[in-house]
Amino acid sequence: MADFNLRFGFPVPGSVWVADGWQLSWQGCAVMGIVNVTPDSFSDGGRGVEAALIHARQLHRDGALILDIGGESTRPGAQAVDAATELDRILPVIRGLVGSGAVISVDTLKPEVAAAALAAGAHLVNDVSGLRNPQMLTVCAERGAPACIMHMQGGPRTMQVSPHYGDVVAEVLGFLAAQAALALAAGVPGVLLDPGIGFGKTSHHNLALLRALPELTSQPWPVLVGGSRKKFLAALSGEPQGQADTRDAASLALHLHAARAGAAMVRAHDVRAHVLALRVFSALESA
Repeated sequence: MADFNLRFGFPVPGSVWVADGWQLSWQGCAVMGIVNVTPDSFSDGGRGVEAALIHARQLHRDGALILDIGGESTRPGAQAVDAATELDRILPVIRGLVGSGAVISVDTLKPEVAAAALAAGAHLVNDVSGLRNPQMLTVCAERGAPACIMHMQGGPRTMQVSPHYGDVVAEVLGFLAAQAALALAAGVPGVLLDPGIGFGKTSHHNLALLRALPELTSQPWPVLVGGSRKKFLAALSGEPQGQADTRDAASLALHLHAARAGAAMVRAHDVRAHVLALRVFSALESA
């Protein structure tokens, strides 16, 4: 069972001081729990602040290492929201989780939202645009916050219109390696890399990336995979499209594959099922 770690510029729940900063360490593939505070997310939109807090605390009890709080949907075709609206949604949730023992991530594209979320008590920035905005690099470096760097071709509004690549594996892995090096050189204390399953990719692209995960996990940075309830899983499993929450079994299969390929973390809606499945997987692997 592999050991993983993520560096922070400040103490976070579960971290310890090492030579040059605070380090959060874990064994085997961990789970990031999804907490959407949006009216239009593809799977679990419509939560208000109190419902989101109840849900987030339950995910933490279920074993999520990190809680990922998002106030703007990034599903294909989703409409953008302004920073004020996004902050109105997420800041009460982040403040309500401070002191809960949870490590808190903010899922945002906007540097001003990331800065306010970190000031309110978040610990990590999950940027689906992959730190392309230099201001996001500055925010993370100045605050001492690690970043999850995701690959996305295009933006949420248009990314699934006609995604295309010459070599999807080479292009995605090259982008992630370059952005990781850029972030660390800029003073960001640590990074997670996310290939961006379903973000500007066809089913063929997704499968190619998932099969190539050992190439990504062989690089020196921990890898996060987020395939939970994605639409392409319905086609793979042979189930009708239906509701997103009918794809949890397929999500587990994908994420167990990611764990076997060396992923440090998976991002999931059904945290309890993932934690239990990964415990059994780890026991079998370590035996």
